[in-house]
Order: sequence, then structure tokens, then C-alpha cells
Amino acid sequence: MAKRLRAFTVIAMALSTTVSHAQPVSETWDVRGLKAPAEIIVDRWGLAHIYAASTQDAYFLQGYNVARDRLWQIDLWRKRGLGLLSESFSEAYVEQDRAARLFLYRGNMAHEWKRYAPGARGSYEAFVSGINAYVDEVRAGRKPMPREFALTDSAPAHWRAEDVVRIRSHALVLNAQSEVQRARLICKGGMEAARAVQRLYPDHTPQVPEGLDPCVIDGEVMRDYVLGTGPVSFEGLPKPAETASAVSGDGGMEGSNNWVIAGTRTATGRPILANDPHRALTVPSLRYVVHIEAPGLSLIGAGEPGVPGVSFGHNGKGAFGLTIFSTDQEDVYLYDLQPGRSDTYRYRGRWEKMRIVREMIPVKGGKAVAVELPFTRHGPVIHRNAADNRAYAIRSVWSQPGTSAYAAASWLAGASSWEDFRKAADHWGTPPLNLIWADEGGTIGWTAAGLTPVRPNWDGLLPVPGDGRFEWNGFLAPRRLPSVMNPAQGWIATANERNVPKDHPADVQIGFEFADRSRYDRLAQILSGAERVSVADAAAMQMDTRDLSALRLVALLGGMKGWDADSETALRLMREWDGDARADSAAAAIASTWLASHLGRTLVSHVVRPEAQALVTRASADAALHAFEAGDPLLGPDAAATTQAVLKEGLAATLDDLRTRLGPDMARWTWGGVHQIELKPSTAALEGVDARASLTVGPLPVGGTGTTVALAAPGKDLQALHGPSVRIVMDVGDWDKSLFMNMPGQSADPASPHYRDFLSGWLEGRFAPMTYTRPAVEKAAARVIALKPAR
Repeated sequence: MAKRLRAFTVIAMALSTTVSHAQPVSETWDVRGLKAPAEIIVDRWGLAHIYAASTQDAYFLQGYNVARDRLWQIDLWRKRGLGLLSESFSEAYVEQDRAARLFLYRGNMAHEWKRYAPGARGSYEAFVSGINAYVDEVRAGRKPMPREFALTDSAPAHWRAEDVVRIRSHALVLNAQSEVQRARLICKGGMEAARAVQRLYPDHTPQVPEGLDPCVIDGEVMRDYVLGTGPVSFEGLPKPAETASAVSGDGGMEGSNNWVIAGTRTATGRPILANDPHRALTVPSLRYVVHIEAPGLSLIGAGEPGVPGVSFGHNGKGAFGLTIFSTDQEDVYLYDLQPGRSDTYRYRGRWEKMRIVREMIPVKGGKAVAVELPFTRHGPVIHRNAADNRAYAIRSVWSQPGTSAYAAASWLAGASSWEDFRKAADHWGTPPLNLIWADEGGTIGWTAAGLTPVRPNWDGLLPVPGDGRFEWNGFLAPRRLPSVMNPAQGWIATANERNVPKDHPADVQIGFEFADRSRYDRLAQILSGAERVSVADAAAMQMDTRDLSALRLVALLGGMKGWDADSETALRLMREWDGDARADSAAAAIASTWLASHLGRTLVSHVVRPEAQALVTRASADAALHAFEAGDPLLGPDAAATTQAVLKEGLAATLDDLRTRLGPDMARWTWGGVHQIELKPSTAALEGVDARASLTVGPLPVGGTGTTVALAAPGKDLQALHGPSVRIVMDVGDWDKSLFMNMPGQSADPASPHYRDFLSGWLEGRFAPMTYTRPAVEKAAARVIALKPAR
């Protein structure tokens, strides 16, 4: 490991000390709505450093600047979230618009704003005013209109502050879909099938709530949920079969890593905080990195481009990072409907009417469509089956004030101490997070954060009858969630694993659907053995591709013998392999393809009833490995024999798969030959062939898997679908030494040099400096935009 660290250290340092010495391009813009002269310095990596005379102007310019770089992306995000796609595109989106409107916050807006930090409403109002100012300039022809608007014959719209916080459907809350999936699987295959497909942490057998028959769960239950929370497609809406509740045991593949190292363990004597949140890999990047400065305000870091502030980064006093902590924040409720009355359901022995919200969905080139949005006391109705007199609703923390995704980061903007940080965490709503902290005084820490429902009489793993017997008993007090400050070991890491301390109160139920521990265990290996860690070392850790999950598979091979030359060669390659899932590795190609495509599927074919197998889209390799390691009873009376049979069959399927993909010569096989990254913009389907080719990022081979620190999670065709959108490493106290990358680039404009300039660095481990002090920013400047209030 030390050798790999040194190699990446050279790469990271080489880029971080290379800055442009050319004179920056200077421009002057008049901006309507700006109160005082300001400046945006764009450095050579596309990071915009905003200098304003007031906090209001700073957030105004954050909105103005993100519109400069990402107008189509944020405009589409807003229209999708508010259910306004049909107005810009066509009546084909009415169904998706209606579904999206089910998940908007519909509570008291005064209560909503009070949940965020003082002044947050003003910050949001300034932010959207900045977006609107840029939209006006685009509409007037003073700034270029992104090409996507011409392709779709649409135009960017104006924003309101409440638009941003009312949109809840991007908050990554858990676990409505898996409840429905699990119920349908249990119906067809019993509890054994559920155990074979997904591992729960801690080990737990789901409890079927009293009065629930899993076999009555309709396969179309989640269609509106999937439509309302999913992305926008210009290739047609998902077909019903694509939104049916098939089971995926891999937790959706989205996650993150973060860690913080105390000054006693670093080369500088200062803390280091690193964060690389994982999401779907897209062009443009899901996140945007920005720096804003004004009297009383200093922030640099990353966030979702349509939200003001940053959700992870630093404020010149302390650094903060995040990963998902798998709190169960959702439940599916099943109701009996009154015969002949689809708007009336049984609750506590009486019939209760749904609340019906009637809205008009505007349609481009046509008449507005009237829709009804039904709600029970628990939340939006996502499906009604008139034939069976049943309805289904989602209860989610989304309906509570203060749960707009990442909006509670407003409390972190001014945090300078551990107690400030804890107070910020106390206000966190969604998504549920592992928040980590380091300050200039040397304190490091971690806390779980997020609104946590209290379920007094069920485990949250299956839908429940909506008849009044299964109600949340409020929410867990924030300080009952686990936390750690200044641990003796000198470091803290999280990777979406179940990191609840053993001595945490047993009555505090949080959730069961945590990620495979492989990434955390690998980080613990590195950090436990490391001393005097540098910023470049921490950056190298983010590029680590050693797969401990794959080594678990190798350990199971034991005395397994091949049955022909190829199988013997494959077994030898894996036994000699160190587990590094590099793109150029033949052993990684075999092990990673086996784990991603064949291990879980082969186990399911042996231990799950045939009628249930069709419900399984992606069985968890972690669940399969655990079953083999533990000799799980689901393997039958001779667990060892079943294990060997499943392994042999899985290896045979893997080799056949790779021959088809890569040819018969195993010596030429590489993991990157089948595991590649290719990113296409949202409107790729509307582009001409030549334009589509020029806008596409990749395909390029990539190392890593769904269980490596440098995560590149493969989909069913082995293409890398999920991974770090942003990587940041912060030197706490010497902030200019911090590093970052935003994949594939900061800009959404294909003509910009920052459209894909981070791609090679993301693949190879080259980072850019996240400069912070004014002299360092000026030294790295590529473009200086002087901004004046327009008269």
C-alpha cells in the first residue's frame, strides 16, 4: 500500500503546484439586481471565486454564476421537481409532472423557513434573484442560450425561493421501494429468499406486520414514486415494467466515503478531512464547486448546483463532510378502501376521506390538464387498485418542515467549533448523514444526523396496514443519535456501513439497510497503519482500488479445482491476485464480473423458489458471500457442497460471459475491457450523430468496483454507473493546500475547457488545488469578471 500511496502522491502534488502564469482574461459585466461592485475570479480549473460586498450580493452572485455554468441543468432540475416539464416540452410528461407534485412540501412555509439557519430565507431569495438576473440576460440575448433549450424548443424560467425548498424528491431518503420489493419477494419465496438477496445490518429477520398479507402487494405500487423521484428522459417515459417492484439487493449502489485525521497523525500537525460522495455519474456533474466571500461569510466546497451555499467543504474555521447514514425515513401504508369510494379509506374502525388537491398542469401547445392529488393522513397516495379496493401511500420525513435536501447546511456556514457543528447537526433533516468535522483548534468528530422516525411496534422493513395500528411516535431526539469527538485512535472514517457503536442503546432503532463494510474496512486498514499522513496521501486513498469483497470471494475458493484449462488459469490468477481491481487486471476482470453479475444470481438460482426468481434484478454479492462464510441454513443440509456447486457454476458463467465480451484469449482480458465509463448529456437522444459523439464523455476503461474506496459501481452491463462526483481533501488551517476534482468538469457547456477537463484526473488520480486565500486565487486566475450594478 505504501508504494501505491507514494505513486499517487507525486501525481497529486504535481498538479496541485502547477498553476497558469499567463495573464487572466479580464471582463466587465453590468448586472441588474447587484447592489455593489463585485468580482468573480474563475481559476484554471473552472472554480469560480466570488467576492462580494455583502452576504446578499454573495448569494445573488452564487445563483448568477451557477446559471452561467449550469443553466440548463438547474432549469431542468426545477421543472422536474415542481412538475412543470409538460409546460416546456409536451403532454408526454403530464404523468411525470403529476407524480412529482405528490412529493412537494405542502406545509406551512413560515415553519419551513424557521427550521433553517437565521437569514436562510434571505440567502435563498438572493440566490434565485441571481439566477433570474442571468435568465433575463439570456432571454434578452446578452448571454448565450445553452443549446439544449433550442433542441427542446423551450426557454429557461424564473425561480422563487420557495421553489428550491419545496422540492423534496432528490433527498435520498430510505426505504419505501425496498419495503415493497421485500414484501413481494417474501410472498413468492419466503423469508429465505429475502435473506439470499439482501443482507441486513445487524443480522435480522424482517417482521411481517400484523394484518399484512405480503401477497396482496400490487406490482405497480411504486410507479408514481419512481416517476416522481426519477430523472428526466428525452427518450420516452419508463414503461410500466421498468418501474415494477423487482428486487435489487445492492442498496442502489449510491454511497460515499469520508474520513478525518487528527493532527497527531498527520505530517503537518493539522487535521485533514477528505470527502468523496458517490452518486450517479453524469455530464454535467451532479455537483458544483464554488467559493463565496463577503463580510461575515466565507465558504468553499461543493453542493448541488440548484441549492445555495455548500453542503461539504470549509468556512475558513472548520471543515465538514458527509456520507449517507442509512436511517429509515419512509414507510409504505396499505389501506382498505370503502367499496365504490376510491377516495375513502378505513382508519381506526371508521371511514376517512382523503384530502384531494386539484391542480392544473400547463401543457406546451395544448390545453392544461386537470389532475387530482390524493393524500391520506400519512402522505401522498401513490397507487390505487380499484379492483381490490386498496390504496397505497408514502409516509416520509419529506412532509416535515426543514427537510429540504441539504438546506440544513445553512447551519454549517458559520460553524467554528465542535458545539457549533453539533447544533448544526441537530437541525439536519434530509438526507440522513454521517457528518464529520475538523477545526483549526484541532478538534475532529463525527455524528449521525437526520430526522429519525420512532416506530414503537414494527421494524420498518415491510409495508404496514394504514388502519391506525402502525404510527410513528414522533422523532428521535438528535442527540440520541451516535457521535464521537477526538477518538483515541486519531481518525474517523465512514463509508455507509453500519457504524452504530456497540454500546449505543438497543432501543434506538435507526434502520437495517446499510452498505457492505468493504470500503470502511479498507479505509481502516490504511488509516490504522498510517503515520504522518499528508494531504497527498489522503488524496491517494481516494484512488484506492483494492477490493476486500473480492478477496472474500478468493478466500472461498480454497481447494476448488478447475475442470479445464481456462478454469484452472482463472483460479490461479485469482489466487495470485492482491485484490487490486485495476483497469488493466485480468484477475480483476474475472473476480469483479463474477461478483457483479453472477455470484448472487447463481446463489438465487439454487436457493430461491423458481416463482420468486423473476423478481430479483440484482442479488447482493455481500449477502451471497455472507451465506457461504456462515454456512447459512438456506444453503441446505450440506452447506459446503452447495457452496462449491454455486461457486463452480458462477465461475463457469463468468468465463462464458467474458469470452463473449473479450474473446477467447484470457491473456488479453482486462477489467477495463468490460468496465468502462461513458457519460451522455440529458438531451443526447435529440442530438445529431456527430454532435452526440462530441458531447459524449468516454467510453474509457476504469478500475474500481462497487466495493472499492475508489468506487465505480457497475450496472447490469458492467458499465460504471456510480462513483465520486466530487473528491475533496482539506488541509485544515492551511487551506490553500487543499485539493479537489469535479468529474467530468465544472461546466455544462461543451465549448468550455471545463466540460471534461477533470475526467483524466478522476481516472488517474490528479487533483487540482482548491485555493482559498486571495493571493493564491489570483495566482491561479484564468478569467476575472468585474461586476457592476446595472442602472
